[in-house]
Amino acid sequence: MRMRTHPLIRMSRRLLARALLVGLLGMVMLTCAALRAPAAAADGDPASDVLASQPLFLPQDAGLSANQQAELEATLTAARRAGFRLRVAIIAGSADLGSVTELWRQPAAYARFLDQELSQIFSGPVLVVMPNGLGLAGPGSRRPAVAAALARPRATAGLGQSTLSAVREVLGAAGHPVSVAVSGVPQPAGSADVVALLVLVGGGLLIALSWAASLGTRPLGRRVDAARP
Repeated sequence: MRMRTHPLIRMSRRLLARALLVGLLGMVMLTCAALRAPAAAADGDPASDVLASQPLFLPQDAGLSANQQAELEATLTAARRAGFRLRVAIIAGSADLGSVTELWRQPAAYARFLDQELSQIFSGPVLVVMPNGLGLAGPGSRRPAVAAALARPRATAGLGQSTLSAVREVLGAAGHPVSVAVSGVPQPAGSADVVALLVLVGGGLLIALSWAASLGTRPLGRRVDAARP
């Protein structure tokens, strides 16, 4: 006797196969978009694009630890809540400057460049941190106390510690000292969203595949010929 599969089951399997195909294609497209994002950000001047909406430009090659990044972001957030808006750009290499690589190792000149780029949407000082020094431009950057704080000799302690120290000194000299305590260590910005999305999509596909396999093994079809001689 031959067991026939009900037409509705065959249709469901075809629809499921198409849905799985669409899901796989979507996952591939999302992965490709995530991989292309850093390359796209390298065009033009990436720091000015980021600082237009965020207080910190932190390239992947800056070498900050998760604790340093969390403390820096918390400090800038606390300063904003206290009424002092500050933009910070960490430049670890010439590639972080995009199309203005001629300003590499010129933190003061690049700070003035960023201040001009952001002048239409942001009113506040802009701090630039490079391996060879600091630069500050914008409102309040020429205050004697602020200028003296930036001119102090600094030990070579990496970009992370240099940035944290410079931000604290600028805030203190401007009359907005901030002290923060970081209780957790977040993942680097952007990576957590991509990983979570891929895990979600992958988990959904695995569930769908398991369901499809169960449909093929369960005797859901009726034996139409069983009643026939």
